[in-house]
Amino acid sequence: MNRTALKLCSLALALAATVGLAAAQDAYPSKPVTMIVPFPPGGVADTVGRPVAEAMARHLNQSVVVVNRGGAGGAIGMAAVAKAPADGYTILMALSSLVVLPEADRILERPPQFEVNQLTPIARMTADPTVLVVRADSPWKTYAEFIAHAKANPGRISFGSSGNYGTMQVPMEQLKAATGTFMLHVPYTGAGPAIVGLLGNQVEALASGPASVVGHIRSGRMRALAHWGEGRLALLPDVPSFKELGVNVSYSQWAGLFAPAGTPQPVIDKLREAARAAARDERTIQVMTTAGTRFQYQDASEFDAFVKADAAAMKSVVQRIGKVN
Repeated sequence: MNRTALKLCSLALALAATVGLAAAQDAYPSKPVTMIVPFPPGGVADTVGRPVAEAMARHLNQSVVVVNRGGAGGAIGMAAVAKAPADGYTILMALSSLVVLPEADRILERPPQFEVNQLTPIARMTADPTVLVVRADSPWKTYAEFIAHAKANPGRISFGSSGNYGTMQVPMEQLKAATGTFMLHVPYTGAGPAIVGLLGNQVEALASGPASVVGHIRSGRMRALAHWGEGRLALLPDVPSFKELGVNVSYSQWAGLFAPAGTPQPVIDKLREAARAAARDERTIQVMTTAGTRFQYQDASEFDAFVKADAAAMKSVVQRIGKVN
């Protein structure tokens, strides 16, 4: 075969591959999509992920299957998606710990399990301030009583979390630093197990997104003492913010969708459209409202900027926390 023939053959193969890829993207999704929730059932990512997956499935005309893959504060599931094929069939419902965990690994002098730039933002779905809760039968009826006990009894109050450097530990570490207190950190494998630990009297307190605890607050099993947001929360209008109480801390637990970096833009666009449809779906809005949260949607470009800003802010927080057990 002469050189011209070889070139023509190569061009034909390249064209065929391009046409085949374009056809595959046009047909997307032609099989079920897996949504990895990197925590056990019962936490914020699961509470948000399941109704969003159902709504996205209706828009895509294809199943979106939620798979809980917990461990290492969410890092195992996040890393699995970061390393998955970039074809749109594996997506991630992540929490704000996504931007913390790689820096935490560096603080702990070990290779990060993943990097944020290995993931492409699709959309932010929610962004709720965390809430400080205790059991309803605890001796502390107000934040003032709680923090007075913490100051008088260093290490006697324990708090649960979804894992080291996760979205439930970081706000508590902020509170400890702002108040000069020492409270014992007890990491669990996810928010759900941490909540069970609080209700089972294994720990005395925790910081959680409202969606995971508002049902327990309404049923009288938990008491909310304060929250890390601005002003009052519509769901918990009687609960003061820390800033109202003179404590300068703030923390938002966001939940958002990601795909592996390198996923073709036409596929990302279809996922964006499905996520946007979910955020506007009346049935899903009602489910989310009942669960204790609401959509605070950001599309891909806005969410990308938000993630980068949050990563920069959380880097300094993690460095201030340093190594933790």
